[in-house]
Amino acid sequence: MSAEQSIHLAVALDGAGWHPGAWRSTPTLAGGLFDPGYWTDLAQEAERGMLDLVTFEDRFAPTDPADGDRDDVVVGALDAALVASRVATRTERIGLVPTVLAQHTEPFHVSTSIATLDFVSNGRAGVRLRGSWDPREYENVGRRPAPSAERPTGEQVRSLFGEVADHIEVSRRLWDSWEDDAEIRDVETGRFIDRDRLHYIDFEGPEYSVRGPSITPRPPQGQPPVVVLAHQDDGYRLAARSADVALVTPSDAADARRIAGVVRGEATAAGRAEREVRVLADLVVVLDASTSAAEDRLGRLNRLAGREFTSDATVFVGTADNLAELILDWTEHGVDGFRLRPAVHGHDLQQVTRTLVPALQDAGAFRRDYRSTTLRGHLGLDRPTSRYAAA
Repeated sequence: MSAEQSIHLAVALDGAGWHPGAWRSTPTLAGGLFDPGYWTDLAQEAERGMLDLVTFEDRFAPTDPADGDRDDVVVGALDAALVASRVATRTERIGLVPTVLAQHTEPFHVSTSIATLDFVSNGRAGVRLRGSWDPREYENVGRRPAPSAERPTGEQVRSLFGEVADHIEVSRRLWDSWEDDAEIRDVETGRFIDRDRLHYIDFEGPEYSVRGPSITPRPPQGQPPVVVLAHQDDGYRLAARSADVALVTPSDAADARRIAGVVRGEATAAGRAEREVRVLADLVVVLDASTSAAEDRLGRLNRLAGREFTSDATVFVGTADNLAELILDWTEHGVDGFRLRPAVHGHDLQQVTRTLVPALQDAGAFRRDYRSTTLRGHLGLDRPTSRYAAA
């Protein structure tokens, strides 16, 4: 991998932006949140910056858990996988990664949906699996009792992550259940499929019992990359053992080194090569021409929202050049790249694509054009062989 390909960059898209005041700061954004063209425009802007991927958030409650039933925040969302499918036909290179809630979806349906997205996008699909502890989501879906505690205990966290791991395992087996050459499509002989190259997966777990095979042929990437966001040791273990991309939330360069070491150590302990898992640091970004201008803009956003902004990820406030310095520093400390969360999509995304990316390019740290056509290729991940091929 060349120096220009060494840093991976992604953008996380959610509503009008990650600051709750974003929709009021740019009123034109509010009118487009449920318009497919809005999401297409954002993805195309990210693609102009040659970013590796965009993620689309999803939830099964009207608002984010931190916002509860407030009516001064963005309420409602479009289905992430369906948005990604729409965007796929209007982009060419950028990876598309919708979020899926493991506790409220069946892996058979999810694996089929993501495999279909991989076909629609010609090999640019991925999926971010997340666990859910929001009682409103449980009540909306009605699949199981809602949690009674506000926060899960350690044992409950491990159980929740165990279910996410099983969800991922079922999806991976289903993607492998068709071998690459299972389709024959021979009109003269009348054979459409080689039945010996379709396989039962026979998965049995606490929550899922899936026989297989999938109804969808093996995706173009073999297995679309799986992304997991992790904040602590149980999450790092899940990402290291089950995911292709671990999103983490370091507080500084030293913390980035520590977390990257933990993830790679867990991957090695699970029998995986360290480089099988890409570690990307999450940052919320408020960017402007000067640090003081960025600070002033964050202050205005806070006043619009009526509260100080906090996040599970570090909030960076400053210039794109300052952010480039931080990115170069943290990658020296072990992370493979960053997923940036624009505070306001209409402003901060363009700061990323039109100012940050050129600064990284000038430093020889980011590509000037796409070198691959698939998401696995952007991430430097090999296309896996079906686990059932030898059989």
